Amino acid sequence: MVDAAEMTRNTSQTIDSIRHDWDRAEAEALYELPFADLMFQAQSIHRRNFDPNHVETASLLSIKTGGCPEDCGYCSQSAHYDTGLKATKLMKQADVVATAQRAKEAGASRFCMAAAWRNPKDRDLDQVCDMVSAVKGLGMETCVTLGMLTPAQATRLHDAGLDFYNHNVDTSPEFYDKIITTRTLQDRIDTLAHVRDAGIKVCCGGIVGMGEAVDDRLGMMVLLANLPAHPESVPINLWNEVKGVPVNETADRPDPIALARLVAVTRILMPRSVVRLSAGRQYMTDELQALCFLAGANSIFIGDVLLTTKNPQRDRDTNLLDRLGVKSRLNEVKSAHAQHAHD
Repeated sequence: MVDAAEMTRNTSQTIDSIRHDWDRAEAEALYELPFADLMFQAQSIHRRNFDPNHVETASLLSIKTGGCPEDCGYCSQSAHYDTGLKATKLMKQADVVATAQRAKEAGASRFCMAAAWRNPKDRDLDQVCDMVSAVKGLGMETCVTLGMLTPAQATRLHDAGLDFYNHNVDTSPEFYDKIITTRTLQDRIDTLAHVRDAGIKVCCGGIVGMGEAVDDRLGMMVLLANLPAHPESVPINLWNEVKGVPVNETADRPDPIALARLVAVTRILMPRSVVRLSAGRQYMTDELQALCFLAGANSIFIGDVLLTTKNPQRDRDTNLLDRLGVKSRLNEVKSAHAQHAHD
């Protein structure tokens, strides 16, 4: 076991380096550091690579909901489970663009579009590419998550102007087949490679609180840190209760300190990746979110709904960031509205 003093020396020596050779023992040693030491290291690395007083804001829209043939044990949109969710067709472009415009006006800088597919058909991809181009025309960053992609499909999305592709690994290699059987972890890694080769930035993270061990959470982050290139965005999702899915039987969300430790380790393993507090923020107190920002998280989803689950109200987010002195587009929008009202 690496002791705390040695780990502190090793981290300080490599604070500006990007590594792809982490092992579980190193991640575990970081995770088990005294809390103040871990937070100091994470915050030091965070400050070297980001404005510590800025948080990115993104908005997420389900452009095609439900009916997915995958059996992901956490997902309300899987056709394998009776979750009470009604499947829908792909949204019309005009409705997607109008939603993106409202998200921009509400304070989002990135707009993410999600479709519940195993993999998109080419005719559907035509429409998604048109949506990407239109949203890009609003001056927003664009992101989609559509399932598995071929190299040709990834190239088409790049040519349409796509900035980010989200494709989560979900959990550790060891826990993966306890959650999903219809798509292998290697399938996911292959799609990430196709996206990267096409010149699209990668958004990839996972879910915690599905019954996995701490070692699984660290294993997921080591897997991501050892990819040929670190994901530009790493979303950390807290398990959301969903009626009718198998994960309900094993779910056990981490306690607040454990979550803050995981965020800090993620920041150290992937110094230049944006770390996003994603689904499950409605379970987090303001104090826990503040602790996660201190640990290196620097992105959130805004809006009342994330796909099919709840999200904190925008006013709560704006108020929290104001109290912390953290800048974001939410604050800019608030200031602009206040100035307009004054005028």
